[in-house]
Amino acid sequence: MSRNTAEMQQVFDEADCIYTEGQVSEAMDRLAGEITATIGDQDPLILCIMNGGLVVAGQLLPRLAFPLQLDYAQLSRYRGNTTGGELEWKVHPQTRLSGRTVLIVDDILDEGDTLAALTEACQTEGAERVWTLALVEKHHDRKSQPGFEADFIGLQTPDRYLFGYGMDYQGYWRNAPGIYAVRGL
Repeated sequence: MSRNTAEMQQVFDEADCIYTEGQVSEAMDRLAGEITATIGDQDPLILCIMNGGLVVAGQLLPRLAFPLQLDYAQLSRYRGNTTGGELEWKVHPQTRLSGRTVLIVDDILDEGDTLAALTEACQTEGAERVWTLALVEKHHDRKSQPGFEADFIGLQTPDRYLFGYGMDYQGYWRNAPGIYAVRGL
């Protein structure tokens, strides 16, 4: 086992489990029901934010039993760090957004910069309606745009550094089978 792998295993072993895999699955079922009732008849485009939204979208899509299209965008603030920096666009959506109902799917709503920026970009591209989904919303008073909330929220968490279900710790543990908080952060 490499030094980095051993360190990352130690982070996992010492982390606090905030939500189990079963609890996350229940939240995903609830979100799918809410989304189906709200936009299931609107030919939506699901827009996954990479990399964090990948696991969330992968868990959500099979639960949505209606026709939809899928695309992605890649924006980053963390780039392997534990604090966010300036928002960097890496990949813009390839699907035409004009006149579309768009659902942006992300792993976490922390300060809100990523979801807000992508919402604005979709509106600028002519999306008829933009909805947002965050598997997790952190409770704190550091939102970059006071009052900004996701339309669909799976779980609420304390203001701690989280990993699992798309969220990472230094590039690791997006695959953790639950949502965990790093001890000491």
